[in-house]
Amino acid sequence: MEEEEEDEDDTFEDAVCNKTPARVNTPLSIITEAFENLADLLKPDITTEEEEDGLSLDAFCNACTHVSVLFSCLGFAFKFAEMEYISKVNDLVEASKTLDTLQNILDLDVEKDTVKTPGSRSRNLRRVRLGLDLIRAIFEKFLMTDEYSLKDAATTAYTEVCAPFHTWAVRTAVYAGMYTLPTRDQLLIRLDETEQSVEKNMRRYMEASRPIIEYIDKLYIERNIKLDW
Repeated sequence: MEEEEEDEDDTFEDAVCNKTPARVNTPLSIITEAFENLADLLKPDITTEEEEDGLSLDAFCNACTHVSVLFSCLGFAFKFAEMEYISKVNDLVEASKTLDTLQNILDLDVEKDTVKTPGSRSRNLRRVRLGLDLIRAIFEKFLMTDEYSLKDAATTAYTEVCAPFHTWAVRTAVYAGMYTLPTRDQLLIRLDETEQSVEKNMRRYMEASRPIIEYIDKLYIERNIKLDW
């Protein structure tokens, strides 16, 4: 009888120890997965129809809507970037009700000669692209070294990606707000990540977002539209 109880205890212990932990979806992992799925649509083995029609605007918007939480985690310093990003994405979401692809957006504005007009969807797409690239650059700088603070990473990334296209007033406000950014540890808490998991997910986002950013740039370049605005 005692041997049977002991066997039952061992079986229970083995079941507990060997139980596979449930997968935890963090804000960053959700964003990363969304962009990996989006990047898959740009791979050579996608369907002929997808290649001809271009990247789905609806799929693009679905991925981009998740990113605003990252700006929110950065706090006051990037409040302007967050507000601008959200408003531009919302406009593209509205556009997706009548337009199928990113290519359609540019073709329509090229036809109307409104590509660079404030409020045009081609301009809004350009701004969303800058937002995605800003997050990528922040992650890249953040992972350079364990000693690299979020303030240093964000300052360098903003200077490289967005500052050239913002007014003096906006640049001044952003740089002043850098001192309010969370510490490295505070950011991990806000993202519900560990040092190990945050590095993995940031690198995944960097890899997945790069071809999407390049694809958007290519759409403008193919239509002889410079990227200096």
